[in-house]
Amino acid sequence: MTGDPRPIGMFDSGFGGLTVARALIDLLPDEHLVYVGDTGRYPYGPRPQPEVRDFAHQITRHLVREHDVKLVIVACNTAAAAASVEELAEAHGVPVLGVIEPGVRALVSATRSGRVGVIGTVGTVGSGAYQQAVARTGAAVQLHCAACPGFVEFVERGQTDGDEVTVLAERLLAPIVQAKVDTLLLGCTHYPYLARVLSTVLGPDVVLVSSADETAFDVRARLLGGELARGSGGAARDPGEGPAFRRFLSSGDIGWFTDLGRRLLGPELASAEGVTWHD
Repeated sequence: MTGDPRPIGMFDSGFGGLTVARALIDLLPDEHLVYVGDTGRYPYGPRPQPEVRDFAHQITRHLVREHDVKLVIVACNTAAAAASVEELAEAHGVPVLGVIEPGVRALVSATRSGRVGVIGTVGTVGSGAYQQAVARTGAAVQLHCAACPGFVEFVERGQTDGDEVTVLAERLLAPIVQAKVDTLLLGCTHYPYLARVLSTVLGPDVVLVSSADETAFDVRARLLGGELARGSGGAARDPGEGPAFRRFLSSGDIGWFTDLGRRLLGPELASAEGVTWHD
């Protein structure tokens, strides 16, 4: 057997990365998964980039040392903007994939007019990571970016619709509406949970792009291309190996993480565990 039975590791500041976890579970149901939600220190968006970079290294180190993961997914745009996947891979000795590049590829492919937008946290937008990623594609597009402080906090409270969210969205998305974009990339993994409100504010002609599915496709290609999939050379696993496990860890309140996480992800999140850092 030439496959790799070790789990995939992934992390986010809280619940947003569960959109990526959902896509992974659906696309790669035989893979073990360890998810870290750093709810004890969320939100990352307003924090200084060097601090978020340190968090990214700390959690990646934990996933490698304590859970022997074969690959790490930075399922947080703010963290991916603060610490590049190349930097994390070199420092910790495992392949690392992020959500920025897959989302950008989908964005430039989906536009019809060439007017595109990205919304994200203050940290992500301020880092210039998306502006640079779009430029690297060489696509002839006009990019409009807007920071959306407050969106993450609404999602983390489980409040994904209602008047308060809508009023905030109308204010923050005004520059995007004025720019007449036809495609908008949700540059934070929390934002897909607000898709209904965002669509209402932007109107039916604007396509919303989430990086979750594209990231899952990237992970599958990496696993199969490097014989890292759980099974023989990327083939379906042997039934004797047993079903895939999914572990969910939180640095904050476990009960809250389990309750809200199950509502956002689904029944796979039956329970959560606490996590502490030892470095």
